[in-house]
Amino acid sequence: MNNFNEKAAELLPSERMDDLLTHNLQIIQSDEVFSFSMDAVLLARFAGVPPRGRVLDLCTGNGVIPILLTTRTKASIEAIEIQPRLADMARRSVALNGLEGQITIHEGDLRELHLKAGYGVYDAITVNPPYMPLTTGDLKLNTHQAMARHELGCTLEEVIQACVRLVRTGGKVSMVHKPQRLVDIVSLMRQYRLEPKVIRFVHPRAHLEANMVLIEAARDGKPEARLQPPLIVYNEDNQYCPEIMDIYYGNKEGKS
Repeated sequence: MNNFNEKAAELLPSERMDDLLTHNLQIIQSDEVFSFSMDAVLLARFAGVPPRGRVLDLCTGNGVIPILLTTRTKASIEAIEIQPRLADMARRSVALNGLEGQITIHEGDLRELHLKAGYGVYDAITVNPPYMPLTTGDLKLNTHQAMARHELGCTLEEVIQACVRLVRTGGKVSMVHKPQRLVDIVSLMRQYRLEPKVIRFVHPRAHLEANMVLIEAARDGKPEARLQPPLIVYNEDNQYCPEIMDIYYGNKEGKS
């Protein structure tokens, strides 16, 4: 591995070190705290990011999206996570891969980041926010898992408000979420001057309804949205479809 950091590789109880497939990268994970899933990987491929400039990842968890984004851009990448243990895991994963020169992990509240970073300073923002409002779902999880899944630390509206404060005019905001929240997402984005430009639904199988939606918006953009072809995860033989295989194991860069 490039610039492998032995000290960062020292794991805490319950932690493990996983490979990030073909990218020659590794990440620290824990089932007790946080493990990334396909939504993060798809967002890291879908998101519109500049070749250089400043990129921000909100709700970064263990830092998987910033780490994956380094395979697509030379931009300076920052990320923020409210939970101290997850922020620590993210920092150690960044160090593990020798990426401290490109990625900076902030521990803090995304709702307050603009007070330190300033307004309109990022060229692109990615976010994989908690999906479930407090009125739904099972909250009988440990604190880390509950905050990752439920809007305990921030609501969807607060996430979108943070995005519009932090991204520059014309900059891109890319989000992965549940299709059931799409109307809320589009409504709130437009309310806060983020214009949805690209939408793509992700289906577990061709005959099943979508279980994820990827959406990209532009700050103060003109009204015009494109609906991309659906992304199908599994074929009839229960194997990954070619595009998913390419995202996980191929070398193709950028959006599909």
